[in-house]
Amino acid sequence: METKKLINEIERKYADRFREIDEIGEVNQEKVLDAFIECRISAGHFAPTTGYGYDDMGRDKLSQLFASVMRTEAAIASPHFASGTHTIACALFGLLRPGDEAVSLSGMPYDTLKNVIFGKGNGSLADFGIKFDTIPTVCGAFDKDEIARRLSSEKFALIYIQRSPGYERRKAYSVSDIKQIIKFVREYSDAPIAVDNCYGEFVETAEPTEVGADLVMGSLIKNPGGAIAPTGGYIAGKERLIKAAEARLTAPGVGAEIGSYEHTYRMFFQGLFLAPHIVAQARKGGLLFAAALEELGYTVFPPAADKTGDIVRVADFGDKNKMLAFCRAVQAASPVDACARPDPWAMPGYDDEVIMASGSFVQGSSIELSADAPVRPPYSLYIQGGMTYEHAKIALCRCLDSLNG
Repeated sequence: METKKLINEIERKYADRFREIDEIGEVNQEKVLDAFIECRISAGHFAPTTGYGYDDMGRDKLSQLFASVMRTEAAIASPHFASGTHTIACALFGLLRPGDEAVSLSGMPYDTLKNVIFGKGNGSLADFGIKFDTIPTVCGAFDKDEIARRLSSEKFALIYIQRSPGYERRKAYSVSDIKQIIKFVREYSDAPIAVDNCYGEFVETAEPTEVGADLVMGSLIKNPGGAIAPTGGYIAGKERLIKAAEARLTAPGVGAEIGSYEHTYRMFFQGLFLAPHIVAQARKGGLLFAAALEELGYTVFPPAADKTGDIVRVADFGDKNKMLAFCRAVQAASPVDACARPDPWAMPGYDDEVIMASGSFVQGSSIELSADAPVRPPYSLYIQGGMTYEHAKIALCRCLDSLNG
């Protein structure tokens, strides 16, 4: 079938879904706008600072703004978080102490966190005598029987949930899924519940902290940065938990009282303001990619007809060369470094070689159109992002052509 005709048919078939995504974006846009108004954001908050940054109003206001958006008591939103992994590591080290035990209800955490949690001789949680258990999921769902058994027999200092599946084979958890499991957990434990919210922000009209999570964590070069923030991460939640995390970001005793940024904060504020719209664009692009690949006979997870809890779609190519060709076509249809050829490599923090297409304005920005995959059967490519739906349509046409090349 001719590619543009295929896309037109998909747009007609899924018109209600596209409309629903836009409606969610509008609700979230109003939520963010009201947070800006409530926090009295002004141009003065964009100003840079140097040195200790004792007078850094932008730093403080940005954190206040994230707390307002996430409906929490406090937050840290900082350019000094180097990645989502660094952000989550700060939270884990801030909240846990030697001898403590934490448990993940969503199975094994994302690949780059394995060294943070289980590494040997590298300053990991394990090196500090902190135990971190995992409860495997059952067909992607929380194993309530095992969760009840473990929480009834053991005392945990932290309960951890990863919303997005990473390279695991399951659907991203919806806010409703998280609400239900938190309600279930509270029958057995009052330990803080922390949610890795990466890839999930603004996908729905509520965030995990609005349904009982004590803490959420994420990266600013994903959804909440709106493809504008150049770096950074955020942690939002109960004030006492935020205070503990602040001590790991800087140092005990000073926390969030210091930390300057000798560049404008404007991009962080502007990125957050744009984020609801950008996430909606990315979701529509992901739906288009999923539906087109399904029409061509490829298995897509979650299927195009399913609602998603994050911005990621996974396509099984079943053939290494086809997956590599499609990934390279994503790079070739990018606005930056389109001439680059992605090749698999031993990326730090991953067990397998990884190929990554990301011709983005911000390096590694997963809210911009990108694709990546561990190079292993069934050769599944993880497709996410897209600042504009129009770009997604153009890129999809070129990517589909690569499969016929």
